[in-house]
Amino acid sequence: MLVAAAQETGLLAQLEAALASCSGDLAMRLAHLSTTSRRMLVLTLLFLGVVGLRRTWDLRGYTGDALARLSGRERAYGYWHVERLLTQIAHAGGAEALTKALGKWTTQLWEPAGQDRTADPPRWYVDGHRKPVYTHRLIPRGLIGRTGKILGCRALTLLHDEWGHPRLVTTDRGDLHLTAGLVQILACYDQITERKSQARIIVDREGMAASFLKALSDDGQMVVTILRRNQYDGLESFTDVGSFVPLEQEADGTLRREVAPASFALALPEQEGAVLPMRVALIREVERSAGTCGPSVAASANWQDDDWQAHPTVGSGPQARLIPIVTTASSIDAVELAQTYIHRWPAQENVIKDYLRPLGIDTNHGFAKTPVVNSEVAKRREIFQKHLETFKAWMISARARYRQTINSKGNLLERIKNDEQQYHLLDTYQNALDKNSVDYGKRYSKIQKKKDEVVIQQEKKKKRAEKLSQHISKEQEKCERYAQKQCDLLRSLEDLATNERTMYELDNRKDHVMTVFKVALANLAMWTRDQYFPDTYSAATWERLAPFFRLPGMVLSSQQNVTVSLRPFNDRQLNHDLISLCHRVNASSPHLPDGRHLLFTVQEIVRPILDWQKRRVA
Repeated sequence: MLVAAAQETGLLAQLEAALASCSGDLAMRLAHLSTTSRRMLVLTLLFLGVVGLRRTWDLRGYTGDALARLSGRERAYGYWHVERLLTQIAHAGGAEALTKALGKWTTQLWEPAGQDRTADPPRWYVDGHRKPVYTHRLIPRGLIGRTGKILGCRALTLLHDEWGHPRLVTTDRGDLHLTAGLVQILACYDQITERKSQARIIVDREGMAASFLKALSDDGQMVVTILRRNQYDGLESFTDVGSFVPLEQEADGTLRREVAPASFALALPEQEGAVLPMRVALIREVERSAGTCGPSVAASANWQDDDWQAHPTVGSGPQARLIPIVTTASSIDAVELAQTYIHRWPAQENVIKDYLRPLGIDTNHGFAKTPVVNSEVAKRREIFQKHLETFKAWMISARARYRQTINSKGNLLERIKNDEQQYHLLDTYQNALDKNSVDYGKRYSKIQKKKDEVVIQQEKKKKRAEKLSQHISKEQEKCERYAQKQCDLLRSLEDLATNERTMYELDNRKDHVMTVFKVALANLAMWTRDQYFPDTYSAATWERLAPFFRLPGMVLSSQQNVTVSLRPFNDRQLNHDLISLCHRVNASSPHLPDGRHLLFTVQEIVRPILDWQKRRVA
């Protein structure tokens, strides 16, 4: 069934064309393979997940016939043969070629021909997925969402459409940020489809970066994301808050969430005072009842009475939780915007959990490494160097102020000394006055007034000198502290250079080739589910579909037809669904890659009659 679906949807043609476009010395080996051999090897890599194999190494212990039937062989390929082909594809540029083939095929598969995207802009759900790589060597690390740990890993960026179909995937270093991966995968998809689509991009709070949103907005893209908790503080942080309308209700009709339109000004750190205006769908959870509280009695009221008793104060009640969904669009429908972001879970998160992870997207393939610059140490070294330059500049300024203050204090002490000499001189003049002279009193008062002025000025200068002494002490402490900081930073830089570990970057080509095959298989399973399975399987996961794909049976071949007789389940409802599935497949009359018709039947259930039952009937 899956082989026929791959043929019918053009997946095999796209994959074979991608391998044929590879170049290099290793590509010559691929070119020497016959078309039949190349197709069987591609089918082997594509359908490893169908039979429960995660990596080519698992072929060493595989003894089943299912993979052989899916690839068109009598016996499945062994490990060394498939692994050699995978290595040749990776080193011949097959990762890039297969990525383009995946993008073209998913576009043709899920978009009707001639669909006008200008009237209905697409919705792209973009998210990052990190799969850990356990190795003794230091490799770029990232936060693993399922465990919350920082581990060496590979970073996948996945592009889903609004129906949850994974359209494209890229593989990068583990320390790649989602904002960089989003721009990269959008540019890659536009190049593959050869068109520039003005889309609505839905991303989680990791994409909440002002410069990133501003760049996408200037490029004509509309971004939908969610504010981080430290970026707002209650309703007061928003403007133009409209009326709240119902958004979600409980099963009994009780209102659970409500939403209102609002506006938010996001500050742009690169431009001082500049902001990016954003529209907000402000989701608010309806407050629950806080229960009855005791009477409102002040703690100090009548506390002197012998019969006074404490009572609980009136509680403020639970605070309504706010979930601000923001977008760079100029106008919004609050309900539609909130539902668009909430749809991220079934359209993206659940698809990763229900299809890609069961098919082995977390499995690593290939561990070849090359030494690169230690990005973690480089970041720390850059910070230390920046701090070192800062403390050097601060020390130069503090030293200049220290010397200037010392000079100022020296000049001030010199003036104080001159004032003392002037005071003694005035005192000498005053003592030398003739007391019998007519103007003695007048001259004495005049000299005394000058002495008083000198004393006042001298007191002010002494206080100023004390302040300068304190200032000198502070500047001296600053210089010593800045000097110590520079020494500590130089020590840290030397320790960093001494203890620096060589970082190795993984060769992701082989791993990305297998990731492309797994994403293609997920799309193929979704298309098969939508085309052939009953309507009750419209939201079925891989775990629910896998028993049908792995069902044993018999294969009868002729020149015109290939008939697959499936063994029934032990469950009546599953057998009913299996019969309906066979009717749908036969009605569509699918063809295998060699042109023969594919027919499905269900074997009759054999009910053996025990010997004691025979005697009882007799």
